[in-house]
Amino acid sequence: MKRETELNKILSSNFDCDYLSVINESHQHSVPENSETHFKVTLVSQEFAGMNKVKRHQQVYKLTGELMAQGLHALALHLYTPDEWQSLNELSPASPQCMGGSKRA
Repeated sequence: MKRETELNKILSSNFDCDYLSVINESHQHSVPENSETHFKVTLVSQEFAGMNKVKRHQQVYKLTGELMAQGLHALALHLYTPDEWQSLNELSPASPQCMGGSKRA
């Protein structure tokens, strides 16, 4: 199963998602072609209410730990309540350009 599909399945089955987007951003990094190592996750759930950013991230990393052990390298996590998401006009921030490895100027 593709890692993107696995991430979608894990997150959608463990959170009551108002919105979920999993984007493979590996091509923006110094990794081999067709890698599945870097992902941007935007997840909106009322379950995050009353939780700070660290607790939200901990919940996601607890669920994805096995994938990390299997070569998933990085998750850019954008985790919001529905009200927070609406205040952002339902847009998550753009990912910065990778400056590592062979992509350094």
